[in-house]
Amino acid sequence: MTELVGRTALVTGSTSGIGRAVALELAAAGARVAVHGRSAAHAAEVAALLGDRHAGTFLADLADEEAVAGLVRDVEARLPDVCIVALVAGADVLTGAPAKWPFERKLGQLLAVDVVATMQLARSLGRWMAERDGGTIVTIGWDQADVGMEGDSGELFAATKGAVMAFSKSLARSLAPQVRVNCVAPGWIRTAWGEHASDAWQKRAVRESMLGRWGTPEDIAAAIRWLAGPDAAFITGQVVNVNGGFRRA
Repeated sequence: MTELVGRTALVTGSTSGIGRAVALELAAAGARVAVHGRSAAHAAEVAALLGDRHAGTFLADLADEEAVAGLVRDVEARLPDVCIVALVAGADVLTGAPAKWPFERKLGQLLAVDVVATMQLARSLGRWMAERDGGTIVTIGWDQADVGMEGDSGELFAATKGAVMAFSKSLARSLAPQVRVNCVAPGWIRTAWGEHASDAWQKRAVRESMLGRWGTPEDIAAAIRWLAGPDAAFITGQVVNVNGGFRRA
């Protein structure tokens, strides 16, 4: 279990949820992992779990374009050997106060964090890695973006995650052959929202998976570990659904 020994990774949004699971999974494979988030306290918790695999901590609000540009500069200055970039950070508009925001505000937040920041980071760090020793980038899409889902959330995430999926395919062409770019498209994953979702949503998530269960952050982390490693060396420009086999019920 040491396929990533000698490699350094940056995982955005790694202080909680899927990003946290990805950081721990890459470290378990031997990588040194840099943590990113907005909370210094939460970042310190993950850094402690990483132990000697911790490669640094970067704090930045990805809704702020200047902060994104600053993050790029900091990574290039402090993490010169980075060769794996997992862009997991996404805006949470389903729990807490943002859940009550109007549609337009939710859309603006998702566009800023999930789309614009992802594109800026992937383009800048991807070109930087291409000029050095190459590397791999993994983004996060959504398995229902290309088929659609009813309701405000379906419209929001289909538009924003669909954009990320399309962008990732194009960036793979721009950066080949030095940098591989792939996208993982999660299905129903039990993160903070899933843990408190209504009974109707609980049943729907299980019903719409051919494997009959919610996915976990660790399921997504395992897929990203594989895409970042040598066993996926001939894979780029792909969207990989991790959803237990989606089915319309």
